[in-house]
Amino acid sequence: MTLIDALIQYGLFMAKTLTLVLAIGLLLIVVLRARPGGSGDDDDDGSRLEVVDLNGRYANMADTIKAATLPPKMVKKAFKAERKAEKARAKAEAADKRRLFVIDFHGDLMASEVGALREVISALLIAATPEDEVLLRLDNAGGAVHEHGLAASQLLRLRSAGIPLTIAVDKVAASGGYLMACVANRLLAAPFAVVGSIGVLAEMPNFHRLLQEKGVDFELHTAGEHKRTLTLFGENTDEGRAKLREQLEETHAQFKAFIAAYRPTLDLSKVATGEYWHGEQALSLGLVDAVQTSDDYLLAARAEADLYKVRYRARKRLLQRLLGADGARALARPLARPIGSVARWLRNLGGARCA
Repeated sequence: MTLIDALIQYGLFMAKTLTLVLAIGLLLIVVLRARPGGSGDDDDDGSRLEVVDLNGRYANMADTIKAATLPPKMVKKAFKAERKAEKARAKAEAADKRRLFVIDFHGDLMASEVGALREVISALLIAATPEDEVLLRLDNAGGAVHEHGLAASQLLRLRSAGIPLTIAVDKVAASGGYLMACVANRLLAAPFAVVGSIGVLAEMPNFHRLLQEKGVDFELHTAGEHKRTLTLFGENTDEGRAKLREQLEETHAQFKAFIAAYRPTLDLSKVATGEYWHGEQALSLGLVDAVQTSDDYLLAARAEADLYKVRYRARKRLLQRLLGADGARALARPLARPIGSVARWLRNLGGARCA
């Protein structure tokens, strides 16, 4: 067998393998997206809102430490005294004790948790009052402008309803993350949290010269002068580059105007440069209102507020129910990572990102 024959056989083998993998992937997608009745309706699909009593959780943690470190007699005496004090305090404060609702938001490029966020906020708008408070623990390094703009708009629903919103940044609120954070009535940051990065970027590779070398033509037909500014495979022009830069500047101006509306004392000429700062620096620049971790904020609030963690748990797909979350991720990972990465990359080609 010659080298050419071997290469042909190898190519056929790879084509068959790729076809099989794609077929399995399509089958998994069909199964995972299946809904009872085939209507695609999300109502009554098993998704649910979960509420955890954080006061009770903290009390249980403290009791566990006491039980493990104190003599049995002292433990029994301490528990009895605590229960008595709790009953008296609950009776005295039941009428006017406020509620503090805690939400977690972990950001990614496409702000994929915004769907769960909107469900939680809708529920809180029904149940909460202006005497209550919402604490959002935010961890978000930014991403697509439209997705993070939607996330910020969800938070604005709380402010519009007059419900106090505190946002705590323990790790990072940069770019689109800060777009969300600036909406807060009060913004906290941990000492080494990363805050800022108020800027916009767009990036893509261009393979035009490589295609020319290989004798491959690429055609792109559009209707509209600026339907496409830069392309992946075509020859980019100075006019297209200038138009994209113009769009980036417009998005940056909108970004700054949004921040100015909710933090009017901020000097944007100093902070809207794309740079980021840590806790104390961010405080001195006016990017945040205090340097404090979310844990300290909650521990200080538990004496005068009922703390509740609220989370929206979406319905598990069929594969997750059969194999469990870990098993489903392990099975789907070989396909999900390359397919998801390529899909996100193609979807965002040439698109502006908060950065």
